[in-house]
Amino acid sequence: MTYKRIAVPALAVCALATTGCSFHPLFARNDANGGGPQVFNSIYVDPIVGERAAYELRDSLIDLLRGTSRQDQARYRLSIAMKQAIEGTAVQTNGYITRYSYNMIVDYHLSDAHTGAELTKGTETTVSGYDVVASPYATLVAQQDAQKFAAREIADRIRIDLGVYFAKQAGR
Repeated sequence: MTYKRIAVPALAVCALATTGCSFHPLFARNDANGGGPQVFNSIYVDPIVGERAAYELRDSLIDLLRGTSRQDQARYRLSIAMKQAIEGTAVQTNGYITRYSYNMIVDYHLSDAHTGAELTKGTETTVSGYDVVASPYATLVAQQDAQKFAAREIADRIRIDLGVYFAKQAGR
C-alpha cells in the first residue's frame, strides 16, 4: 500500500523531469530521415580478419545495424581490427586450469565510403569466461559460446557509439 503511494508520484516526477530537458530516445524515428536506424542501413561492415570470433562479430554487427550487404550501395564503411586472448583464471593446486577468461579488444573506424574520410573511431573491450569440464567437446562449445557472447556485446556497444555519433551530427 505505501509502496504505491510513493511509486506513482515518483514516476510522475521522473516523467515530468524528462519532458523539460532535451531527452529523447537514441534510436527514435523523429524526422523524415528516420534517425539512427535509417543511417545504419547505409553502413557496410568490412570483413574482419580472424577466425570464428571475427565471423561472429561481423555477423552481429550486420544484424544489429541492418547494414547493407553491398559495398557499392554503402554510404559509410565500418572497418574493424580485433585482438583476442585467452587466459587461465582459476588454477588448482595441481596446476590444472579449470576456468578461462576470453578477452576481446576491438578498434573500429567509421569512414565515408566515397571519400574515405574518417568520421569516427573507438575501442571497445569485453571479457567473458568459461569453465573447463571433463569433456573436451563441452569445453570447446563453452569457449565458442564465450566468443559469441563477447562478439554480441562488442557489436552492441559499437552500435550505441555509432548512434551517439549520428545523433550528434543530426543535432548540428
